[in-house]
Amino acid sequence: MACIIAGYAHYTDPGPLSEERMVVIPQGGMHKVAQTLQEQHLLSPGWSSLVFFRTAALVTSRHGGLHAAEFDFPARVSISHILDILRHGRPVTHSVTIPEGITALRIYDILQKAAALQGELPEITEGSVYPQTFFYRWGTERRSLLAKMQELMHRYEIQVWEHRDRDALQGVVETPEQLLVLASLVERETALPAERPQVARVFLNRLKKNMRLQTDPTVIYAVSEGKGSLGRPLSHADLEYNSPYNTYENTGLPPGPICSPSHQSMEAVAHPASGDALYFMATGRGGHSFSQTLAEHTQHVRDYRKQRRKP
Repeated sequence: MACIIAGYAHYTDPGPLSEERMVVIPQGGMHKVAQTLQEQHLLSPGWSSLVFFRTAALVTSRHGGLHAAEFDFPARVSISHILDILRHGRPVTHSVTIPEGITALRIYDILQKAAALQGELPEITEGSVYPQTFFYRWGTERRSLLAKMQELMHRYEIQVWEHRDRDALQGVVETPEQLLVLASLVERETALPAERPQVARVFLNRLKKNMRLQTDPTVIYAVSEGKGSLGRPLSHADLEYNSPYNTYENTGLPPGPICSPSHQSMEAVAHPASGDALYFMATGRGGHSFSQTLAEHTQHVRDYRKQRRKP
């Protein structure tokens, strides 16, 4: 009886773990599990501790099997509590955030560096990933998480397309893919959600008139070879850069998206603002001014330059 009491006390007594710790429990059988727990200081050192844990797991096996996953163990966790966590605990959840408006190259880098993901990552098609925070568990395949991100983007792309303002897009945006391309331009042109339908309207008006879009983000995308940023101001030479993405040199939409646009930017293209504006210009105060004529636009440029010269 005394032996049983002593054994139960060891089963429920606080363990050696000095502070809370997340531990990956691998597959490979009971011995591998016990060895991992001992290496991570959840079990006391020595063979007797391993034997006791394995015996306790066997005696209580009616409560369920032990799962291989990443678990969060509290400080001083007992063997009883360890077994309960391994059987019924919720695995640790990790997250990775894909910001709106970043390029496929940056998304690739984020997924490569994300903690707890594993496996190879295929090349990512520009604009194919939906920007938001995604949750996953240790050991998730990078390829699998990427497929989830891409499936979500495809779903929203089709949803937005089906509910688009057909009259507004007729003759210039004829496919969901073209909507995505234009949304990526809108995304990179303004960070203000309220302005996005106006920017979309300017682009649509210019496309209908067969005017070049002349939007800087497409040039930046081309010159940076898909990185989406230069680390310096655009130069006059950049505007003449030979690329199908250069909308100063080519008429119409670029051949593909230049980033992963937000849902708001897709909706802005699908439901643009009304009006005849053909130009927009940064105000220097976070927004843009919109113009119908070149003369009006030129005046806005003068106002902007005058504003910048003020001390």
